[in-house]
Amino acid sequence: MGGLPEKQSFSANRAAKPLAAMIGAVMVLVGGFFAYKYFSPTKQIESIAVMPFVNESKNEEVEYLSDGMTETLIKSLSELPNLNVKPRSSVFRYKGKDTDLKTIGKELNVEAVLNGRVIQRGEQLTLSLELIDVQNDKVLWTESYQRKQSDLVSLQSEIAKDVSTKLKSKLSGAEEAKVTKTATTNPEAYQAYLKGRYYWNRRTAENIKKAIEQFKAATDRDPNYALAYTGLADCYVLLPEYAGIPTSEALPQAKAYAERAIAIDENLAEGHASLGGVNLKSWKWAEAEHEFKRAIELNPNYATSYHWYCVLLRSLGRFDEAAQMIGKAQELDPLSVVIGNNVVQTYRIRKDFTKMAETSLKLIELDPNYHVGYQFLGESYLKLGRETEAIANLQKSLEMSNRGIISLMFLGHGYAVTGKRSEANAIIKELEQRYDRKESSGVNIAAVYVGLGEKDKAFEWLEKDFQSRSGELAFIRWYMQFEPLRDDPRYKDLLKRMGLPE
Repeated sequence: MGGLPEKQSFSANRAAKPLAAMIGAVMVLVGGFFAYKYFSPTKQIESIAVMPFVNESKNEEVEYLSDGMTETLIKSLSELPNLNVKPRSSVFRYKGKDTDLKTIGKELNVEAVLNGRVIQRGEQLTLSLELIDVQNDKVLWTESYQRKQSDLVSLQSEIAKDVSTKLKSKLSGAEEAKVTKTATTNPEAYQAYLKGRYYWNRRTAENIKKAIEQFKAATDRDPNYALAYTGLADCYVLLPEYAGIPTSEALPQAKAYAERAIAIDENLAEGHASLGGVNLKSWKWAEAEHEFKRAIELNPNYATSYHWYCVLLRSLGRFDEAAQMIGKAQELDPLSVVIGNNVVQTYRIRKDFTKMAETSLKLIELDPNYHVGYQFLGESYLKLGRETEAIANLQKSLEMSNRGIISLMFLGHGYAVTGKRSEANAIIKELEQRYDRKESSGVNIAAVYVGLGEKDKAFEWLEKDFQSRSGELAFIRWYMQFEPLRDDPRYKDLLKRMGLPE
């Protein structure tokens, strides 16, 4: 009697086993899907754009802080191997714009975007961060930090470490040390440095002078702040070009600051690039090349080294190499208008004026307020025979630059070659007055005289720059305005006396 139930149980077990196996398989598949989707480690991010942090304090005086924290984080994350971090100029074009994140991801070709918001109330800082996978429209991580302003340096290190660990599953000790390394431990020095870079990035004569004040304040508070010394060196290297300060006054200070930075940290790429810039403007061609190569060796991702090396190579007449260098700089920093204007100059040297005009228009599209774009567009139109448009763009460049000396020279030359002699002579008079006030180099005046066909006058002014060892004199090697002089024996003699090959 007990046999039947025993048989039924056996049959039921046989039937249930396949069903249980099927259910188990489905559960494993479903569980695996949810575990993969929601619980598995996030795929390692290989490219990121740190977007300009939003200053929610609505106080323009705090703008340097939001911009500076963004730049510092970009620099820190760039230390991670196998992570493509978009440079400052690529991301700052989106500042103040409500651009869709997917669009940003596509335009910059990145997998992730980091957004930040900064609020300052008195001494209290609040920073909110959000890391987003833009390809899958997914928030990967959020965090909020509340610190006193005096804790700003340690906050930057903490943020860099937190973001890095979200991008890479495990940091080695060496990687963590690089990412969290701080250039100074003094919060006041750090804030002054951020203000200096804020002004430096708005390159006008006035802003470069303000940057100098801030970098000096940073080094006063921390005499071993290497990056602040490179900031000072960079400012003094460019002062003759932007403000017309005599090279003899600016370069000794630039050299001292660059050498001080390297003495503090001999492996600082920025310091070697700065010293290369000093040597370039001092006509020390071999020394300049050595420093640029060293900067690139130390940090192959520092675009400025390639940019300034390109300027040196153009001065030496090595135009093909110069084109390669600025091409590399643009690969690293594709949306930099400063690097872009040097790409324009490559087309100018090749006399491809159609491409020069097209590339100038792209610069203007990138930044409609960048006066150099209009300057080169006007110059290319002159060569293409579009004189009315050329003069209009050169006039616009001058207006936008607040009568900057280089834009003034370009317009004066434009007037000269289009037969507007009285207007050209008026600009010569203005440039001569600014030369007397140490606000212009002789190159700018010479260029307008070349346009007027007055070669003797042009050489007189170039000789003045030779005697004062002007850092801008080598520009005659590639400035289009000086083409009519290049067959003149006096031109070749000038290059020879500067130590430049013919």
